[in-house]
Amino acid sequence: MDVYTPTLTEAHDWRHEMRWEIQEIIPGLWLGPYACARKKDMLKAKGITHMLCIRDQNERHLVKVLWPDDFVYGVIEVSESPLQNLIPHFPACRSFIASALHKPGTGAVFVHCNTGMSRSPAIVVAYLMMEKKMAFQEAYAVVQNRRFCMNPQEGFKLQLKEFEPIWKAQLDPHLLSTQSGSINPNGSASMFPETEYTAQQQRRKRSDRDDDEFADQSGGGHPHASSARRRDDGMEIGA
Repeated sequence: MDVYTPTLTEAHDWRHEMRWEIQEIIPGLWLGPYACARKKDMLKAKGITHMLCIRDQNERHLVKVLWPDDFVYGVIEVSESPLQNLIPHFPACRSFIASALHKPGTGAVFVHCNTGMSRSPAIVVAYLMMEKKMAFQEAYAVVQNRRFCMNPQEGFKLQLKEFEPIWKAQLDPHLLSTQSGSINPNGSASMFPETEYTAQQQRRKRSDRDDDEFADQSGGGHPHASSARRRDDGMEIGA
């Protein structure tokens, strides 16, 4: 598949208020903040048929599915926590975005999180890596050149970098035969080879459990309750 090269948005052309607007990353694939998901007429005018909503479970009352009769929705619940593993969600997000862009006629999809600056750009970068066969740096540059304010947190950037050799292995049958795991279409984390990021997660989880056990034995509280209760759900279609 040919790599699409967009017209670059120069830094001096970017205005601060543009972070509250949506930008077209490649034809039919739009990225921006949740505030734009509330503007039905604007979305319709741009030909958008699908919306991929990325939110924390605690944001449900803020980041809502507003127009289920007008758009096809996909919802994944991921947090902005440095412990959040995005990689298991990449295949499902790719499938949803592709289903919109490959829709007969004119399909278009709007991908958003709350601010459109960290989680949703990371998902769009992963989509370009998989669908357009781009390297991480190339895909990141394409997204940033269209939405200059995007800035995924460092944990997400590390995951995207680590995802590149994993994804390339899926494209090369010889490399795939040497891997300890493969991408599960259902997004099961256990099917991915362990990366340094996931190894760090496991070490932090073990450390949290050790701290909890110490706190229980000493009569203390639960110092890591919020990080211990994150979710790695699959996508909810039409939620």
